Amino acid sequence: MIPSMVVDLLLQNDIKEVRLFNPTGNVLEAFTGTRDLITISITIPNDYFFQFNSQDEVLEWVDNWITTFKQRVNFRYVVLGNQPYSVSVFKNRTYEHTLEKLDLLQSTLNARGYGNEIKATTSHYTDLLNIHRNKSVNPSEAEFLPEFRDRMTEYLRILRKNQAPAMLNVIPMQYIIEHNLDVSFAFMDGKSSYKVIDNNGLVYDNAFEFLYDSFLWAMIKTGHGDVKLVVSQIGWPTDALEIATVANAERFHKHFLPHIAGNRGTPLRPGTNIDVFLQNLSDENKLSLNWGEYQRHWGIYQFNGEPKYKIDFTGQGHETLPSVARGITLMPKRWCVFNGDNTRDNKTLSREIDKCCSFADCSSLEEGGSCSHLVYEKKVSYAFNRYFQTMVHNQSEVCGMNGFGKIVDTDPSDGNCTFPIEILAAEYKQRQDEFLGEKSTSDNPEESSPGSSSVASVPENIILRNMVLRFTIYIFLSLMIL
Repeated sequence: MIPSMVVDLLLQNDIKEVRLFNPTGNVLEAFTGTRDLITISITIPNDYFFQFNSQDEVLEWVDNWITTFKQRVNFRYVVLGNQPYSVSVFKNRTYEHTLEKLDLLQSTLNARGYGNEIKATTSHYTDLLNIHRNKSVNPSEAEFLPEFRDRMTEYLRILRKNQAPAMLNVIPMQYIIEHNLDVSFAFMDGKSSYKVIDNNGLVYDNAFEFLYDSFLWAMIKTGHGDVKLVVSQIGWPTDALEIATVANAERFHKHFLPHIAGNRGTPLRPGTNIDVFLQNLSDENKLSLNWGEYQRHWGIYQFNGEPKYKIDFTGQGHETLPSVARGITLMPKRWCVFNGDNTRDNKTLSREIDKCCSFADCSSLEEGGSCSHLVYEKKVSYAFNRYFQTMVHNQSEVCGMNGFGKIVDTDPSDGNCTFPIEILAAEYKQRQDEFLGEKSTSDNPEESSPGSSSVASVPENIILRNMVLRFTIYIFLSLMIL
């Protein structure tokens, strides 16, 4: 979808706040005229902000990306890092430098006169807490792991000084998988057979409240429990894992959104408002798979702008489908499939499959995924077609597959497994250095995580599909609900 289509879809659904990853100038331009309708938070990717070496460089970034658009676009947060801080990231990064740059960025925003309305922050995962090492730990016993406690304390001190919020990624599904818990504990419908009764008598029957309050307790123990805690990512994926289904995604949001809209808070802080970003508007076919194949299927919408399931963004619990994107045009109905040639070396065919799935997204073939039931020949066809559709230019050439491919005009989709057709009205990938400058050179796949996109090794003349313009949109629920 081109930027104007995305903005139109947001307006149709009365979505008031979004968070953008790696936005380019044309993306922000698309939001021109929405200043009174949509508020935007933007992200500075990890590999770029680490190279801020002076206030002049930070000032240049602020002027280029905040001052330039501020009269036309309403900004709320600038988030340092498209890779939220987890245990693994802490080990690979010098967090002290992040804190220095966080303070420097907010000081620069303040100097430009934006500090009262635009706040700088970073986001974190719950694995920084001791609850991930011992599932018997109650929320009131939660604290930051010893090796990260001092740095998290300093992080919260900087936020308090600048009246900025802390950000937390809450992934209920991931937590129950890691601890082999009853899947119903991930939902807020009160049907879980697993409950946590804290030493203080508070009862937790769902993972969201358990994880949120655990992080709050850890903040309290650093002496900074008064810092606002925003949920920077939460949602439910719909493919590439047995429990990552459309039905479960609908079930999750059906009960979660009314809870947030009703300002019900948590057992520790009942009746309080919690700001939440939903992950996310559309599937992203270039997200890192380090955390699981399902990471590419968080979208509420399919890549063609059609909603996957019923969801009521007002939080009133109505069973309704959100608006369909307008102006979408698909490519001609052609698919690339396996020609059935079993007379040649299997290693050659395997190399073709590996090539396809290293460039295009084959995550639906994973065990429990929507295409995992396919017979081998059909799985080969699925891989071929994903590559074919991604390489939308010169389609007659890219279906060669070393002699194993052929083009058909009959839809090979099988049951819940859809063989997609790409969008015609999509934009060419723009170089990230429009936003990042030439400093952004990282091609390390470890730099990506849930909520980030990798563009390493992608030819610049290829039209990219199955994502929303290389940026992820999160829907900011609390301010959308009236």
